[in-house]
Formats: sequence, structure tokens, C-alpha cells
Amino acid sequence: MADSVFVRLCALLDARQLPYEVLHHAPVFTSEEAAAIRGTTLASGAKALICKVDEQFVLIVLPADRKLASKLAKKALGGKSLRFATKEEVLQLTGLTPGSIPPFGSLFQLPTWCDEQLAQQPQLNFNAGDHAISLKLTYETFVQAEQPRLAALAE
Repeated sequence: MADSVFVRLCALLDARQLPYEVLHHAPVFTSEEAAAIRGTTLASGAKALICKVDEQFVLIVLPADRKLASKLAKKALGGKSLRFATKEEVLQLTGLTPGSIPPFGSLFQLPTWCDEQLAQQPQLNFNAGDHAISLKLTYETFVQAEQPRLAALAE
């Protein structure tokens, strides 16, 4: 399944003729490990979190050096309750394990919300459906390809 997510992501970007770079590396399981192996800043990591807001799952994208601000996120998403998806829910929704999810909820029929602070990063880096494959693209390319809803979501 992980390969198919990577293939689908590349196909989505290729179909729109959007530029990106692929980096193959040793498997990484934290944002800090990923930034170190990529030789990039932690802030340039696009951390994808699957959360449940009331009864709906969503994909929330944050700079990797930030944490989800639950109160801000609930307000922005118009929800009363917010929680992280369990590993089992993440696997069921995406076929992936946490840490390998790309910031493209559209690949999983999930709405994508992006923290506004990510716009400060000229380049974004993220795992592309596999702990050993990363993609690098500009913030503008990400927004053009995914069209996420933007809000203040991180602290």
C-alpha cells in the first residue's frame, strides 16, 4: 500500500506538471530524524496528523517544529471535540503507519487543513507514504496541488 501512495502522489504532481524532488534514505520515524537525514531544518518538515474532529476525520499539516494547538484547531474547524486518530484508525484510513503520511489528505478522501505558519517555509519536506522516501517541493506547489484550508492550528 505504501508504494501505491507514493505512486499516486507522484502521479498527482506529474499530472499537474508541478516540480518536486524525491529523496531515498534510511527509514526515519520522527520529524527530528527526518530533518537530520535530509539535511534540512525541522521547521521545513510538513508534519501530517490525522485527527478526528467531532465525527469527521481530517488531515492537519503543521511545521514539524510545532505542536497542534487543540483549542485553535477546534475553533478553526468548527468542532466541539478533537483527538488524534489511533494507529489502527490511521492504518484503516490510509493504509500507512504514523510518520509516513504525506500532507495530502486528498489521497485518502480526507479534508486537508494547513497551519498558516507553514507558508514561511520556502521548501517543504515530508515522507511520501514510506519511512524511507521523502519528497521536497515548494510551499506554493503544495498549495496549488492540494488546495488545503488554511488556519492557525499550531503552537
